[in-house]
Amino acid sequence: MTATSMDRRLSAILAADVVGYSRLMGRDEEGTLTSLKEVRAKVVDPEIAKHHGRIVKTTGDGLLVEFPSVVDALRCAVAVQESMAERASDTPEDRRLQFRVGINLGDVIIDGDDIFGDGVNVAARLENLSDPGGICISQGAWDLARGRIDIPFQDRGEVEVKNIARPIRVYGVRFDASRKSAAAAADSTPAKRSIAVLPFANWSSDPENEFFSDGVSEELINLLTKLPQLQVSARTSSFAFKNKEVNVRTIARELGVKTVLEGSVRRAGKRIRITAQLIDADSGFHMWSETFDRELEDIFAVQDEIARSIVDALEITLSPKEERVIDQVPTTDIKAYDCYLRGRLYFHDQRGGVKPALKMFLQAIEIDPAYALAHAGLADACALLYWWYERDEVHLERAEAASHRALELDPELAEAHAARAHVLALRNHYDEAYKEFETAIRLDPTYYEAYYLYARVALMHGRFEKSAQMFEKAFAVRPDDYQAPLLVTQVYRSLGKEPEVREAYERGVRLVEKYLKLNPDDQRALVLGANALWLVGQPERALEWANRALALDPENPSVLYNLGCFYSIAGASNKALDCLERSVEVGAISKEWVDHDSDLDPIRAEPRFQALMEKL
Repeated sequence: MTATSMDRRLSAILAADVVGYSRLMGRDEEGTLTSLKEVRAKVVDPEIAKHHGRIVKTTGDGLLVEFPSVVDALRCAVAVQESMAERASDTPEDRRLQFRVGINLGDVIIDGDDIFGDGVNVAARLENLSDPGGICISQGAWDLARGRIDIPFQDRGEVEVKNIARPIRVYGVRFDASRKSAAAAADSTPAKRSIAVLPFANWSSDPENEFFSDGVSEELINLLTKLPQLQVSARTSSFAFKNKEVNVRTIARELGVKTVLEGSVRRAGKRIRITAQLIDADSGFHMWSETFDRELEDIFAVQDEIARSIVDALEITLSPKEERVIDQVPTTDIKAYDCYLRGRLYFHDQRGGVKPALKMFLQAIEIDPAYALAHAGLADACALLYWWYERDEVHLERAEAASHRALELDPELAEAHAARAHVLALRNHYDEAYKEFETAIRLDPTYYEAYYLYARVALMHGRFEKSAQMFEKAFAVRPDDYQAPLLVTQVYRSLGKEPEVREAYERGVRLVEKYLKLNPDDQRALVLGANALWLVGQPERALEWANRALALDPENPSVLYNLGCFYSIAGASNKALDCLERSVEVGAISKEWVDHDSDLDPIRAEPRFQALMEKL
């Protein structure tokens, strides 16, 4: 058949495969085959027939199906995944049969009973991007199905896929084994509203007040994150749009939210003027707007009023506990608050490093000795300084004293319990540390840092199952976070769960690519992303990212350590050891972390590595 005579048609293509099929076959070959045949006979094939699909081809664990319409394809996929979720609810996780499904609408070439072309290739790539038990669909297909399927798909942004020239915007959903279906869950559980808080513009005459305007935005993010009815875009994602001329609709699409809060702060002497507006991203309609002209000391009341206005506009009902969260005032001294905001911004943004953050927290405490959050911040800064930069016992002692004082001032402060847990872990008191982490999470189930630090500490201690669990929970709290999915890979590798390693890397690559579009000079994202790219088969991009990370700051001990891990898995043992040795020279490395970091397994037998371990 010549190129000019080939038959073509527009089709909806569904590609599916079994998650972890090799692992399942290795564990129980006969049982897996029997289960797969039963599922095909009782669930998959009947649903395909019901929705007018045609099975084009099958492999051992996958199949390619053509449908006359996207709606038919998506309804079939939803029915299958709902049934699979229901069947899996009584099955142990390591024996659970789950499908990944990708759906695309595209032009296909007909060759007998087979089909070819980019329409098919994209469907296969979308299948690889899908979560276990989930569906991933291209924007072109979703635009046709939107409104005709009552399932809450999430906008996952644009992704680059192999052998496809242009990025593809994708939408995804996962069907949890703990429930019958996503639709059933949506009926019984109020849907989360989603919001991004953009950095408020500094309209003050003094550029130094930018710390204050940024701090106001960050505190609103922290406050709204504590409300379980809201899905709040992470600070790192929202702040990536600072000083950028981008329309609200584009920002909302990039961050995967429905509403956006923006505003400005003008500070003059003892007065502030704050303007804020809540915008519906789809329509551009201002759901609420307000201007507050107040005394500077009224900043906490203003933040509370903004939070309450958002709650009212989004029709959220607060519990008494959530009311108390909004009403809480961390300090009565605005100067102490100003120092605390500066400390947190230094700590998160590394605007000068951790030492300026420490200095700001100390100043806040000097002004208001009863400021519990400032003591917790001081403990965090001193612990980080000890962990990565200077193994001076003075830093750990100061962190210990600060965490104690924070808890004395406010025993119900999640940040204080998490800081205390970190200190205990650095003292190798792991069991006590775990109790403190659990308390922090109980007090604030939305506190990302508690899950994230808990996961890292458990990894240091060799408790890999707990570490994986906490990394996954951190990701659940902050779904746009790239760090937890990328770091959990080494945990899964230590557990021998290679399919999960691959899945986590693919998820992490998708997120870190999206993050780096907004934050192209983030060293940590570049170096962790380089590891992931190497392991998903993109070595050239991986090396480019690694080189960019090193060029940005060749003396950063954390970056040097992670580059050592990258070169280790890339098979460049001398470069890996050069980076690790330099990391020790300019900073500090936790021996406990190195002991359990599976990225370094390829070089453990090297004499230089063993000599390095003796120094730790």
